[in-house]
Amino acid sequence: MAVIHRTTMSPGKLELLAAWMPSKPWYRGGDAPLLTKAGGFRLDDPEGEVGIEFMVVTDTSGDSPVTYQVPMTYRGAPVASAADGLIGTSEHGVLGRRWIYDGAHDVVLVEQLLALLAGRTTAQDQNASDAPDPTVEVLAGDAGVPVGLLGPGAVTDASDATVVGVGPAGREPALPLALSLSRVLTPGPASTDGCALGQLLTRWTDADGAEQRGVFAVLLAEKA
Repeated sequence: MAVIHRTTMSPGKLELLAAWMPSKPWYRGGDAPLLTKAGGFRLDDPEGEVGIEFMVVTDTSGDSPVTYQVPMTYRGAPVASAADGLIGTSEHGVLGRRWIYDGAHDVVLVEQLLALLAGRTTAQDQNASDAPDPTVEVLAGDAGVPVGLLGPGAVTDASDATVVGVGPAGREPALPLALSLSRVLTPGPASTDGCALGQLLTRWTDADGAEQRGVFAVLLAEKA
């Protein structure tokens, strides 16, 4: 169970994201993002070592507000396999130095997200310890989510999403599988794409204070 500490981080999460996001192809704002927290949720690491947070931020630096999803992991030491996803380091008031990664590159976040899509774990409240978040909705496709998937494989940033390769341990899947993480969030219902094996939807607050809801992640099987 993740424990939420009421303490400080220096630099703060929004400061780190403001320095990191403009380098990403999905970023659409100005040179200096103006970020506010707009929602999110957490997942538990079964080993209790890695913090996992799906943060939603709204940027008002451009011509119109844009809301982004940034999945992040918080670690007590650097991890070489996720080096390409390093957002930065921060001093935590209780835990000391933390290495903060873009979760698309972190095996712990990817595999716990796959577990969530498969119904094997539960989303947690972003701001409270041991409190499930009932607003996070998981929808399974007709074929369902295969068990035993691992990742991340190749990680590719696109104009509005990040695509992460996943697959069964030790063998190639019958069809290539990809976990698509929405970066630019747009309100709307679940995808009707027949290739969707599982989808994750939840809510956020837009720049006008209205509650919105949309797709955060989709597990896709490529067509033969």
